[in-house]
Amino acid sequence: MPIPLAVALGDPAGIGPEIVAKAWQRRDSIPPFFAVGDPAAIAAVWDGPVRAIDDPAEACRHFADALPVVRIACAAPIVPGSPDLDGARNAYDALELAVGLTRSGAALGLVTGPISKAQLHAVGFTHPGQTEFVAERCGVSSEHVAMMLVGPTLRTVPVTVHLALRDVPEALTIERIAAKARATVRGLQRQFGIERPRLAVAGLNPHAGEDGALGREEIEIIVPAIERLREEGIDISGPYAADTMFHERARARYDAALCMYHDQALVPLKTLHFDDGVNMTLGLPIVRTAPDHGTAFNIAGTGQAEPGAMIAALRTAAAAALRAAGA
Repeated sequence: MPIPLAVALGDPAGIGPEIVAKAWQRRDSIPPFFAVGDPAAIAAVWDGPVRAIDDPAEACRHFADALPVVRIACAAPIVPGSPDLDGARNAYDALELAVGLTRSGAALGLVTGPISKAQLHAVGFTHPGQTEFVAERCGVSSEHVAMMLVGPTLRTVPVTVHLALRDVPEALTIERIAAKARATVRGLQRQFGIERPRLAVAGLNPHAGEDGALGREEIEIIVPAIERLREEGIDISGPYAADTMFHERARARYDAALCMYHDQALVPLKTLHFDDGVNMTLGLPIVRTAPDHGTAFNIAGTGQAEPGAMIAALRTAAAAALRAAGA
């Protein structure tokens, strides 16, 4: 039997349970998986078959007939669209177990459902996001992993992620840019099968600084980082004005775009691939992906949630894990 993927349901009051259930309904075209969380969260939004399992090895045996779930009970009733601290604790526990099962080899890879950072932080979650949490649990510094946003025609990597825009210039360093670029290259080679990846680097400022007229970060930080990476043999170019990097002809010239801040990377990805964008963490000893959207509490329980990004996250995780294993 194949090894299944582990899927942490995310916040039980969000759309995670619904998109996981809808993904299972298309099980003939996706890899086998098991969910980790409270089956009651799924039952609250879906009346399909669910099979509680104790051992992930059981998942593939039951996958054709029911959605397998490793149960993490929530301490309070789950109401779709109404997040609370009990639900946040449940999401935290489910994420912890799903990471552990994947690290142990019981799961082929990890897919994480959407969580509420505000709710998690209220129950003691100290990480900026799930990316940093998974990296820590895998024993990898967050500086040596990269968050890649993946769509059918675009891959982007933000050098800085969950920072206020005013804090980005100070956070940018030659070393940080170089570390994210190296993690990106290794990920593209190992998990996408691209032997010699091509990276394009966005400038921080409008017009990539206009030769210093609109800012000196390109001259003092970004260009030196690019030069260092070229000396290491990496195929990398830039810095480019971000407003010219994402049209169709430009995208054909690189395998991934290295962006300086969160929205610079996520806006083009979500514009092009809102319903099938995937968040992928590079630089880990395991494969981890996630649908590139949030909890959408406003539509949770209404049946409106689209499963496209979750399906893409499952397919991407399975393909990357098999490539990494040399399959």
